[in-house]
Amino acid sequence: MFHSNTQTLIDYWRGQGGYRGLPTRAQIDPAAFPKLMPQVFILGRVNTGFYPIRLAGGFVADLHKRNLKGLNGLSLFSERNRLTLHTALETARRRPEPVVATVEAFTDQASLAMEVLFAPLAGADGSPERFLGLYQPLALVARLDGRPVREIVAHSVRGVGPANEETPRLRLATLDGRRVA
Repeated sequence: MFHSNTQTLIDYWRGQGGYRGLPTRAQIDPAAFPKLMPQVFILGRVNTGFYPIRLAGGFVADLHKRNLKGLNGLSLFSERNRLTLHTALETARRRPEPVVATVEAFTDQASLAMEVLFAPLAGADGSPERFLGLYQPLALVARLDGRPVREIVAHSVRGVGPANEETPRLRLATLDGRRVA
């Protein structure tokens, strides 16, 4: 279960093409979610591992207290989370479905729990080349006391939707009370 704003953007994305076909950037109408626009960002994809920020809403930029345009979106996350997030974004390109990361955004003195949404978008040729994103705070932003976010640490990163449900899961099995798998 996600925050209602995260779910709103996921539902909007699905309504524009979602599961079977990726929505294109041109199909995304910011007027459909005006209250969320300050929290929205768009990542591009130059190549695997490099996802430049193409657009960052006012809230996103203010949280980091800097201009984010052109910066690799992965660089906002802790180094230990980058490979996990990179893998999730590339998987989202192959299976057109959103990815939601449950994260903690750290300043020098405080932190903020958030959900970060990444929903793939198709380019003119139909291939996934961008991501529609959302920063959704799960606590009061005032706790940061105006300090810039220095690093984001992901606690979980998961795909959302039927394609993710088809992924094999590790299951524990027992035989005569003994774990075997």
